[in-house]
Amino acid sequence: MASVEQLRRRDGVNLVQLEADIASVRSGSPITSIALPDYVEHTAGVSRVGALSAEAVIRDYESAAKEIEAMGTELIDAAQKCEALTAQVHDAIAFMRETAAGYREEGRKIFKRIEECALFTEDVRKTCEQVKRRMTEVSFGPSSDEELVPQEPELTGIAAKVTMSEMP
Repeated sequence: MASVEQLRRRDGVNLVQLEADIASVRSGSPITSIALPDYVEHTAGVSRVGALSAEAVIRDYESAAKEIEAMGTELIDAAQKCEALTAQVHDAIAFMRETAAGYREEGRKIFKRIEECALFTEDVRKTCEQVKRRMTEVSFGPSSDEELVPQEPELTGIAAKVTMSEMP
């Protein structure tokens, strides 16, 4: 292929041959698959070389514009995936909050039950101390002035609520 400098030095440039060379290069290239966009049209009186150069440039720009639009489509797809992921995250957060609330409720129940058991144990300890004291008094007997009068121990708390029939 001849350089621009060589073309200037030549006296007679064969424009028909130049156009045929350009057409042969264009026919095998992917540029020919891109049609001239609707937003441009050739101006009357433009030389064939100028028109071909303008076509080549506009096709490059159009190709780049289509790639940019394709990137936009990819971004829209990515945004939709992000939205779906965000919805899943919101569902996961709601599930975690429900789970945490369930754990708090279960903890509250266990806390209350432990405290009830502690109160019951304290009542049992007091009852055992009273029974032990009464047993000690009975085994040594009352003093000579006192009569042995059986006294029922005063039960408090949960122990007062449990009857002998409920005991195993």
